Amino acid sequence: MFSTTQKIGILGGGQLGKMLALAAANWDFKIYSLDPTPNAPASAVSAGFTVGDFKDYDQVMAFGADKDLISIEIEHVNTDALRALEQMGKKVHPSPAALDIIKDKGLQKQFYQEKGIPTARFELFEDEKALKKAISSGAWTLPLVQKTRTAGYDGKGVAILRTLEDLETKLLPGPCLAETLAPIQAEIAVVAARNERDEVAVFPAVEMDFHPEANLVEFLICPARIPALVEAQAEALAEQVIRAFNVCGLLAVEMFWTRDGQILVNEVAPRPHNSGHHTIDSAHTSQFEQHLRGICNLPLGSTVSKTPVAIMLNLLGEPGHKGPVQYAGVDECLALEGVNIHLYGKSQTSPFRKMGHVTITGNTPDEAIEKANFVKKYLKVVSS
Repeated sequence: MFSTTQKIGILGGGQLGKMLALAAANWDFKIYSLDPTPNAPASAVSAGFTVGDFKDYDQVMAFGADKDLISIEIEHVNTDALRALEQMGKKVHPSPAALDIIKDKGLQKQFYQEKGIPTARFELFEDEKALKKAISSGAWTLPLVQKTRTAGYDGKGVAILRTLEDLETKLLPGPCLAETLAPIQAEIAVVAARNERDEVAVFPAVEMDFHPEANLVEFLICPARIPALVEAQAEALAEQVIRAFNVCGLLAVEMFWTRDGQILVNEVAPRPHNSGHHTIDSAHTSQFEQHLRGICNLPLGSTVSKTPVAIMLNLLGEPGHKGPVQYAGVDECLALEGVNIHLYGKSQTSPFRKMGHVTITGNTPDEAIEKANFVKKYLKVVSS
């Protein structure tokens, strides 16, 4: 029987938690969120909201004690507590074992190597000094990509080192890895889903365009403008990766399509992801509903798009604006057919902070891109 009485706990109460709770409400599922910020976006729409630290063992244990199922909207959570909750009989998705690998980019890269999953050449370093020494000795040559092993997200924890001067100004401190700077033709992502029955479904590949300063996805288009064979290979690779991690729920797989025809896995996120936001307005099943289907062991929904083209724009705080948020250009954009504005409910803006996103649907790429450029020009996140 289909039950709506189970209590689902989500570690993290940001915009992903908010959109997950909104999707859950359609089935009368009860979402309870844990987040350190009292007015976090999920606080207004969760059945219950607890102010607490999802990195703290005792606080995660207390939060999970009366929950039937625990999931996440951010990777950097206390996995020791999740293991203990599993031993108490709670369902936990994604598994703590997968989380421990994914939240350490060094372990993640080693996992790909062990499983035969294609990824860029890499090496782990004790700290930035060891990396600098390897460059000085000629073991590694510039340009290269440096990534901190932990705590990196939303463009943080990644540095592209091109010159010797960059070693003095851009080098990131602490344990890290170096990887070759791939000759990228396109950056693509495939959001995959899996349930406990080992059913897997993948959404169509999306093409990503990054903000040059913030290193955040600013713009994505679905379907990706890549050959059909490349898309099929990317979707098959995403299925291979989610099975390798044994994850239930969503796994967003970010990839590079290189100029020499390779598809390389960059990194993954075991939760709803920026690269799947467009599915709320453009797919038969949104990524948020699909995550719930996966973690609750329900049949996975159709990933077929309802519209020929969808574009997603991140709404980022404008440079030079910090304080109570205001939005300029909303009326002009809402007047356009196929423009859907999603605001996350954050009261304070700052430069490049994610404040919302916009999905634009259209019949052709040119039509959708024209509307997206209009939105990009007129819709601004500013402070009062």
